[in-house]
Amino acid sequence: MKNKITVTISGQEYTMVAAEDAAYVRRCAEFVDGQLKQVTAGGRLSLADACVLAAMNMADLYFKEQDSSENLRRQIKENLEEASRLKMELSEAKREIFKLQTRK
Repeated sequence: MKNKITVTISGQEYTMVAAEDAAYVRRCAEFVDGQLKQVTAGGRLSLADACVLAAMNMADLYFKEQDSSENLRRQIKENLEEASRLKMELSEAKREIFKLQTRK
């Protein structure tokens, strides 16, 4: 179901249509508004230029988070592979112990 949510970005109201709930859409709008305020602080930029700079900042954040996420996935995969290897070693060690105990 699509929701219509009115948000304010850079002093202007926009009606958004989204599948997500209103709180999420407002959170996104607040983030965009914050980015615009950040790039316009102390400067005289047109709204278009401010939007481009804010979009570049958000793209930078997005790609850094994407890289971080990929690194975490890689580390998790490596840890799972190591855990699997250690389980196999433990299982083999238990078999060896059992063999040694049954020989006596």
